[in-house]
Amino acid sequence: MSANTVIDVQDLRVRVGAARIVNDVSFKVERGQTLGIVGESGSGKSMTVLAATGLIDAPSAKVSGTSMLDGQNLIGLRRSKLEKIYGERIGFIFQDPATSLNPVLTLERQLTEGPEAHLGITRRAARRRALDLLEAVGIPDPEPRLAAYPHQLSGGMKQRVMIAVALACDPALLIADEPTTALDVTTQAQIISLVRSLQERLGMGVVWISHDLGVISGVAEEVSVLYGGQVVEHTAITDIFNNPLHPYTQGLLRARPYLGGAQEELVTIPGSPPDPKNLPKGCVFYDRCPVRLDSRCETELPPLTDVGDGHLVRSFCATSGGENVRNAWEGTRV
Repeated sequence: MSANTVIDVQDLRVRVGAARIVNDVSFKVERGQTLGIVGESGSGKSMTVLAATGLIDAPSAKVSGTSMLDGQNLIGLRRSKLEKIYGERIGFIFQDPATSLNPVLTLERQLTEGPEAHLGITRRAARRRALDLLEAVGIPDPEPRLAAYPHQLSGGMKQRVMIAVALACDPALLIADEPTTALDVTTQAQIISLVRSLQERLGMGVVWISHDLGVISGVAEEVSVLYGGQVVEHTAITDIFNNPLHPYTQGLLRARPYLGGAQEELVTIPGSPPDPKNLPKGCVFYDRCPVRLDSRCETELPPLTDVGDGHLVRSFCATSGGENVRNAWEGTRV
């Protein structure tokens, strides 16, 4: 693990009873880097990050693997030690700030309790820090806002406050779990721009979870595509758009609407994601794949293979020619 590595996750697994939710997921995030994690609902995106940061505490969940942060493995770490890491070393922005912010506490209290607890500063110093944070995230006239409660803010302002809370102790790692999903397009763009500018200034690593490749393209340098709790493709964000190799990735890209382009109809991926209690023996995408090899894909699990320059893909079909896979989706228009 290099000095610039913020978090290093290896062979992460999550089992809940018979359900295999996350299956041998590995990733690293460097300082100043954003990793995008993308996939459909139920692909294991959020569960991967929750497990990697020790936030899964359900007795029925079994988490294994390693998640190294500051020389500590977060997997299996006691709750008392994890609480010292949250806020100070890891900040979280969740999808719905209305449920993430405490409705009965003022913004001032929610912004100051972290620095007071983790940085050991006085209430007065924490209040000054809170004002600076609100100004940094673009909240106008921040001083009177400190006395406000979350219900008095718009959705976009709540999300900005959530970002301020996440950054209150200058964490090394920021987890953004679909933070723009509930916002209108204009506010989405503002939040993305805000996080990028704050990242450049603070040098933190970011993990950005989304089902929208368009959003990921605006924030990430690298992207992991998850399906059935597995990484099926990982590469630089430019390669995902210019040279996607996995049939699932190509299906996701062709399902995106285009404005002013030649594509007139959307492509759909037939079927549904696999049941984590009954994953296929072979490739997890077998039932929905338009170019599957019945003799092999049904019975063998493809390894995650480096096909060059760090472009990883888990598919027997990808190496037979990406153009063949792209053409196969032509028959699935809606």
